[in-house]
Amino acid sequence: MSEKFEFISATDRPALLAFSTPEWLEAARLALQELGYRVHTAATHSDFLIRFSQVRYQVVVLEECFAANTIEENLTLKALQAMPMPQRRHATVILFGNTFQTFTPMQAFQQSVHAVINSSELFLLKQLIEKAVGDNTMFQHSFREVQERVYTSGSREK
Repeated sequence: MSEKFEFISATDRPALLAFSTPEWLEAARLALQELGYRVHTAATHSDFLIRFSQVRYQVVVLEECFAANTIEENLTLKALQAMPMPQRRHATVILFGNTFQTFTPMQAFQQSVHAVINSSELFLLKQLIEKAVGDNTMFQHSFREVQERVYTSGSREK
């Protein structure tokens, strides 16, 4: 599948989707577009890894059985779980599927993602994504603030 090159500007809010179920993919695409994100779609596991390594996505929504029959076979999820935190901290990672109870912290923690959403709540996806991003932003606020202070104080000393 050949896609045209798409320039991402500094003001864009990029999001990456990895879905095998077409209806869920379209619902997630529309929700993110309504929230003002520039949406990219990964077609395969390797496509996801290439895209994720090239763009600092703000939001990633991943289907639990993306390019797999079970969550255990989901190579994309396994790759995200194995990444060092600095490689994935910039993105709010949301796992979407049938086996989760929406916004259950322990399930999200077990999967090394920020939030889990049950597919039965597809009709609320826009609001749920917005909440997950907001929660992650608040959680990361202190870390990012300290990181910025360290960066700016280090650049003044030179």
